[in-house]
Amino acid sequence: MNQRLLNLSVFVILFFNGLFASAQENMLCQGAYWTEDQAELFMKETGSSWINRMEWEKRAELIKKGMIQGMKLDQMPERNTPFNTIIHSTREMDGYIVENIAIESFPGFFITGNLYRPLNPAPFTKSPAILSVHGHGNDPRFGESMQKRSAAFARMGAVVFAYDMIGYGDSKQVDHKIPIALTIQTYNSQRVIDYLISRPDVDPERIGVTGESGGGTQTILITAIDSRIKVSAPVVMVSAYFFGGCTCESGMPIHKSDYHQTNNVEIASLAAPRPLLLVSDGGDWTKNTPVIEFPYVQKVYSNYGALSKAENVHLPGERHDYGKNKRAAVYNFLGNYLGLNPGKIPYRDGYDESFVTLLSPDQLRVFNSEYPVPATALQGDASVIEYLRLN
Repeated sequence: MNQRLLNLSVFVILFFNGLFASAQENMLCQGAYWTEDQAELFMKETGSSWINRMEWEKRAELIKKGMIQGMKLDQMPERNTPFNTIIHSTREMDGYIVENIAIESFPGFFITGNLYRPLNPAPFTKSPAILSVHGHGNDPRFGESMQKRSAAFARMGAVVFAYDMIGYGDSKQVDHKIPIALTIQTYNSQRVIDYLISRPDVDPERIGVTGESGGGTQTILITAIDSRIKVSAPVVMVSAYFFGGCTCESGMPIHKSDYHQTNNVEIASLAAPRPLLLVSDGGDWTKNTPVIEFPYVQKVYSNYGALSKAENVHLPGERHDYGKNKRAAVYNFLGNYLGLNPGKIPYRDGYDESFVTLLSPDQLRVFNSEYPVPATALQGDASVIEYLRLN
């Protein structure tokens, strides 16, 4: 198809999508959609609308259906295409290995990141795996927090896929705020799981996920819709009144439809009865977690007889990040439920992460002069929208 026809096709798609989006504009719940008091009232009223596990599961199915239909995930391509994996720059570090990796999510679109592995895994065993996702910022995959936690998980015994949000790091085929960002990122997370469980060194029954802020949103979404996630640790994100401020979190109607209204607390609760850790602090929209959000989660888990599997670590003196104390809480939690060994991280009045070698962005990049972006890659929002044709 020549460029002129492509542009015309995309115009038509965008025009009709625009009409559809306009009709559903009132269904979007974005940013601080409610006041804190309104959110508290919603939690109380919704919590009183179901009284047992059967009633909760009926509501849970409604919420899950609203998410999948709202983000049009059911219209995405079948996840049966080759990964066409690119792996290079294998480096042996202190107790872990780090590699640069890309896999093909759908034909012409690549998930980019780094793969962290144990240096000396136990013989004749398969390792747990962790999806390590990041929030918004200055290419956070290359940042200290992402590198430290991914390396620590690997040293503890996990295979870790640390991957880019679209529009960040090496993932520059589309803009981060493409209208279907939420769909692509959720689908990418499913494909990361597909890839990890295809590896001979990964135990498919021990898959975890963690991320902060926008990565926390990705964490609760993939956990809610994909039962292959066995342990979930969203950090500084789950709020009763804040729905996520970016297109990739709330740019599609996943919280509200003609038949339901929900919020991120209920979406996080869809993890039940799988282990769930909410990490919150006193300096952002998670400041009320111990008194508003977490009690609702506990009510859900109590109906499964699994109250011990839901935890909240609240750090009232901290702000919005995935800092050392937050990482320590997640090390303990994932270590417990994924069968990792936190004892492999030096501990001196707290976890000592000084064994991690921080690499430069150029060292961590997948695509460079030696490993260019594949010639088959779709380029630009218009090309990706045209290929996917979501109605």
